[in-house]
Amino acid sequence: MVELDGHTLTPQAAVRVMLAGEGVRASPQALAAVAEGHRRLSGILARGAPVYGVNTGFGKLSRIQVPPEEYGRLQENIVRSHATGVGRPLPDEAVRGMLLFRVNSLLKGLSGVRPKVIELLVGMLNAGVYPLVPEQGSVGASGDLVPLAHLSRVLLGEGRARFRGEELPGGEALRRAGLTPLSGLAPKEGLALLNGTAYMVSLVTLAWALGWRALRAAIAASALTFQALRGETAPLDERLHRARPHPGQLQVAAWLRELLAGSALCDSWQGDVQDPYSLRCLPQLLGPILETLWWVEGRLRIEMNSATDNPLVFPEGDALPGGNFHGEIIAFAAEGLALALAELGAGCERRLSLLLSGEERGLPPFLSPEAGPSSGLMLLQYTAAALAAENKVLCHPAAADSIPTSGGKEDHNSMGATSAWKAFRIAENTVSQVALELVAARWAVALTGEEGLSPATLPLYQRLSQLVPPPGPDQYLGDVIARVREAVRTGEVQVDGV
Repeated sequence: MVELDGHTLTPQAAVRVMLAGEGVRASPQALAAVAEGHRRLSGILARGAPVYGVNTGFGKLSRIQVPPEEYGRLQENIVRSHATGVGRPLPDEAVRGMLLFRVNSLLKGLSGVRPKVIELLVGMLNAGVYPLVPEQGSVGASGDLVPLAHLSRVLLGEGRARFRGEELPGGEALRRAGLTPLSGLAPKEGLALLNGTAYMVSLVTLAWALGWRALRAAIAASALTFQALRGETAPLDERLHRARPHPGQLQVAAWLRELLAGSALCDSWQGDVQDPYSLRCLPQLLGPILETLWWVEGRLRIEMNSATDNPLVFPEGDALPGGNFHGEIIAFAAEGLALALAELGAGCERRLSLLLSGEERGLPPFLSPEAGPSSGLMLLQYTAAALAAENKVLCHPAAADSIPTSGGKEDHNSMGATSAWKAFRIAENTVSQVALELVAARWAVALTGEEGLSPATLPLYQRLSQLVPPPGPDQYLGDVIARVREAVRTGEVQVDGV
């Protein structure tokens, strides 16, 4: 299990929880700090000091004082009134991320909640109670208020949730999992649950994880494509890349040299002195994508270990209002990641097109052994091109916009939730584009001569041969594409050392 303490969660551990279903537990020391934070908040309220969202209204209503007898109802009201999302429910893996990241943020002990709130969130995550959270509604500032409200309703026994694949009323889902809903909310607990970036961070973490898997598979696919097209290895020479020493470019060039070492297919075509950019410039094209993934990982590591609600209650006894809920940094990370992954998929489409039109390098048109009666893999490129067109549209930056909310009190929103949703959608599309190149590369290598493959890529080709039938007459390949896509998405398709 992954132990959570509010400080040491890594993106890699988060991915294990989200995609592999690994369980979590809250550190006892962190829970003790949470209990102390709740006591501090109670002391501040006993002194009668104004605390935003605890004894005041929310947003533009912050000027209105709330009497002590209404503190609990105020917190329950924000959960109910803010659950206004629309659209399809998020996949379970994204909801697992939302639960995970809200727990870890609250465990910093700066939010004023009771330990029992965190314990119920942990129980839901481990038992598989996944609130139905609509995709749309967050503007990425004041936290992901709308999606987190839908998530939080289930803690009160309201809303709806999935449990073991069945959609149920929230209270029934908790009951079947052996969990008890909260009987009410203490001061600030509703605000603490809603005032965070967990929706944005969850979707960007998923996009980042799928991006890594897609990149690794794309490097493997490009090594097969390179050999099937008898590419020139001179552009991979280390001296060239030391002359322009971007770290990602250097790393990709090194990986490709290792993958192609010992290939009898490379450098075997004499028709030109230079290959097309999608082969010749692989380090320059994939290197920036690698560096973007490194950069996004750093932003995620900080954000998932941050206190992102408002106000925060510090050990010195201060309840400080601020803006740690603002999603600008995550929006920028999502937009950069979206652009990088769209380019990754676009490169796959170009190499796929080269494979399908590789007659001058000894391949039959569209990789069809009987071109004419059979269209071969012609339509794979159509699908890859359609996905590339969609990704181009999705790359338009939501983060360049801001629409004020709450009567102008919240006058600059990040729109980072849209940025995160786009990045996740592009990541899924890119996984598909990588899979399409892999299917074509398997046929192209078979037609070129698999006996000439490099030792490093032979195991990958043999695995692909189990998923993709050999070249032949036209046949339905939808299930084949789906199998390869799933292998890319789960991280199965990669080569050693990358």
